[in-house]
Amino acid sequence: MDHSITKTLNNAILKLLRPLVRILLRNGISYHVFSDLVRWVYVDVAFKSFDIPGRKQTSSRVSVITGLSRKEVQRLRALEIPVDEDIPGRYNRATRVISGWIRDPMFLDEDHNPLNLPMEGIVAFSGLVKKYSGDMPARAVLDELLNIGAVALQEDGAITLVTRAYLPSADTRAKLDILGTDVAEMIATISHNLDSMNGDPFFQRKVSYDNVPAEFLEQFRTLSSKESQALLEKLNNWLATRDRDASPGVQGSGRKRVGLGIYYFEEDFENIVPRTSQGDNK
Repeated sequence: MDHSITKTLNNAILKLLRPLVRILLRNGISYHVFSDLVRWVYVDVAFKSFDIPGRKQTSSRVSVITGLSRKEVQRLRALEIPVDEDIPGRYNRATRVISGWIRDPMFLDEDHNPLNLPMEGIVAFSGLVKKYSGDMPARAVLDELLNIGAVALQEDGAITLVTRAYLPSADTRAKLDILGTDVAEMIATISHNLDSMNGDPFFQRKVSYDNVPAEFLEQFRTLSSKESQALLEKLNNWLATRDRDASPGVQGSGRKRVGLGIYYFEEDFENIVPRTSQGDNK
């Protein structure tokens, strides 16, 4: 690899790892645990994505391209990395119910705002869950939405939608799962756009300025949140009419997962400027 590309990629990796390592240390994940996971992923990706067409991938070749010993490759292949399947399932159920609540006319008032729903009735929360979460018990879905702060119970027992998106403010496990999902999607998009063989790049844009007074941040948070939510709801409505689960009558070939993610960021400018080695040692 070209030395300048290697240097640039190393710098990019350092930028990527800093916020990740903060999260890992904050949650008690040691370097050794992280190192084991990284080695396992190296082997897994090498076997699945870097084989030679027409030839079976071997531990010897994976050893060469990963830099790990053949013995280590074989050891890692035998490991079963535990995956928490419960969190993604809860995420999908919650997002489907919230999505149906904000776009389905049956559950909207005259101003197209989500209705307060009783648990049971002609137009009720149980009906919303049945329509958008299959045979999942309505009480279980309600508990999940209450747990993440997406809904609130009124004194008369009615259920009110508090947030128009899946935002697990009180569920650390769910927030950490979003770390794995959303960051992986963003990096996959960048990977796609870096591959010269892909002639059709995915949309990848951002807007930022680095000399904005702190007094304007609250205004920008409000503006960006409002405009972003409006765009996401518009795209949600478009996709829902073209998704086989949300609209069973949709015809077509293949099965694709598609979407658009938006994120907000802010930080002190001083934290962006790279520190010198001398500064790091102080």
